[in-house]
Amino acid sequence: MTELILELFSEEIPARMQAQAERDLERLVMGKLDEAGLKAERVETFSTPRRLVLHAVGLPTQQADRSEERKGPKVGAPDKAIEGFLRSVNMTLDQLETRDDKKGQFYVARIEQKGRPAADIIGETVVEAVSSFPWPKSMRWGSGALKWVRPLHSILCLFDGKVVSLDVDGIASGNTTKGHRFLAPGDITVSGWNDYLSQLKDAHVLLDPAERKQSIATQATKLAESNGYQLVEDARLLDEVAGLVEWPTVLTGAIPEKLVRPIGEGGLPPEVLQTAMRVHQKYFSLEDPQTDLLAPTFAVVSNMVAPDGGKAIVAGNEKVLQARLADAEFFWDQDRKVPLHTRTEALNNIVFHADIGSVFDKVDRIETLAVWFADKLGGDIAQVKRAARLAKADLTTDMVYEFPELQGLMGRYYAAHDGEDGAVCAAVEQHYQPVGPSDDCPQDPVAVAVALADKIDTLVQFFKIGQPPTGSKDPYALRRAALGVIRITLENNLRYRLTDAFAVLAKEWADLPAFFADRLKVQQRELGVRHDLIDAVFALPNQDDLVLLVRRVEALAAFLATPSGENLLAGFKRATNILRIEEKKDKKSFEGAPEAKLFNQAEEEALNEAIARAVVDLEAKAEQEDFAGAMDAVSKLKDPVDAFFDQVKVNDDDPAIRENRLKMLSQIRSALGRIADFSKIEG
Repeated sequence: MTELILELFSEEIPARMQAQAERDLERLVMGKLDEAGLKAERVETFSTPRRLVLHAVGLPTQQADRSEERKGPKVGAPDKAIEGFLRSVNMTLDQLETRDDKKGQFYVARIEQKGRPAADIIGETVVEAVSSFPWPKSMRWGSGALKWVRPLHSILCLFDGKVVSLDVDGIASGNTTKGHRFLAPGDITVSGWNDYLSQLKDAHVLLDPAERKQSIATQATKLAESNGYQLVEDARLLDEVAGLVEWPTVLTGAIPEKLVRPIGEGGLPPEVLQTAMRVHQKYFSLEDPQTDLLAPTFAVVSNMVAPDGGKAIVAGNEKVLQARLADAEFFWDQDRKVPLHTRTEALNNIVFHADIGSVFDKVDRIETLAVWFADKLGGDIAQVKRAARLAKADLTTDMVYEFPELQGLMGRYYAAHDGEDGAVCAAVEQHYQPVGPSDDCPQDPVAVAVALADKIDTLVQFFKIGQPPTGSKDPYALRRAALGVIRITLENNLRYRLTDAFAVLAKEWADLPAFFADRLKVQQRELGVRHDLIDAVFALPNQDDLVLLVRRVEALAAFLATPSGENLLAGFKRATNILRIEEKKDKKSFEGAPEAKLFNQAEEEALNEAIARAVVDLEAKAEQEDFAGAMDAVSKLKDPVDAFFDQVKVNDDDPAIRENRLKMLSQIRSALGRIADFSKIEG
């Protein structure tokens, strides 16, 4: 079975770009080969810091012959048109066929294309893919024109055991690569895939990122357990570190024991230690299962097998980490000398946005809106004010300046050190939450009030200055803020109108309600809720109570899943289609109550009475927020509606009766429109 091996060997590819680069390589190469009729049975891609690799199995060795027909001008068309077509297909007039269609006779060119060797097509495809590769950032070097993420050194390209001849900006293809930069820097000649994998491993290169991650996790776990500790799992760090090494070797180093003691005994907050190790040094943390404290040990992943067993590597990493932790310890000690509440004035010096104002201005707005929420939630007003006032104060600390990932968390520590109330401390930390979809939402009323106020203020201010997200761009994370508001509101079952909250901060907020509707659709779609049902309910007036809206959607979804719901939706669409046609024809609306004196069939009277009862019942149920009951009231319209359409001729010959029956249809539309805009429901 044939196999294609493509390796692009370069200087270090940033770890964060490797996974996407694999996907782009497969898309660019295999997509083009598929278009040419060369489809593989199996494709896999791999990456290391120095190489991007594609392996395809089962490609045909020869492209199949193909026949293509191209339609030309009409017979009798101007000579210039015919001559232009002949040139485009490289044929003479006597080689063309003629065909007939409804518009007359026209010329057809049948172009026979003989299949080309797959190797030729592969070569052209690889050159095109490399030349147009969509790196987020790329560079040129030397005198060449090629742009690549880092200098590209070689291209290995083998198909069916032979080198595919190609050249990219002076880099010719071959059958050689290199092993580990330091442990096996010599050339490797490759004959096939298994040989390639085997020789790379012998040359201290693990090609598969999954294999490197497994190796790192296994080594780190064993080393931790051998010292009586356990590895703190960190999937994101594992992904990143696996992209930094080709031959992972895990070593352990020491942390000064005083720093891992409890805070009350002179230690640093564990999050500070972990952030310094994870973000800045790419180290894994270990913890002591007996005390639940961080262990005085870290795990570092080296790309070397050192003759001294890694002692020099560990010593160097310990020195770097100790210097960074010494800085953190200094920041911790210095920051606590200044009470958090005295730092708020300094927020005047931090610009939130040039067109919005300072962070101090934002704190003022957060406090105002948080108090409004506290009144709604029954939270302690004094605590909410205090938490809102302190929420951003840690932005002025040295620790957060050095480790911005710790904002909010450090505020909690400093507030606790100052003796602030526990609910206030928790709110200072939690007001940023949820940041991601897996984050917990605040639950305490104080934290909920401040978190909602912070996010809604951000949304209102940016929409007010005309800076909503556009396309895929969302520089101020407004989509995330809206999803945070939605999650906090729904998970805490909070009852309030969004527009009332907006009005606390501004008189105008442009398209913000529609923006929330889109975000709610995203959030609910992930839970399996249909977007058209959200559109249908959101189309009703004053639908900005998120909890109430979701309840309406849930009731509507349950109703439409029943036979009665499906049939009534069909009846609604039939009624509205007729109305749309007749209203367009008559150039007027048929809104209004029908006249009972014009009824001349029992089905008309029955439907009219059923609609009147249903409207009274559903409005009463809706007032009680019993939306399942409202749907039940609507469901009773099914039989009268069906009977009406079965037995009654809407477009009666008598104009007065016709208009009266069209008004009956408008009553169906109006009745159902009280619970949702059924026209927006698909199906």
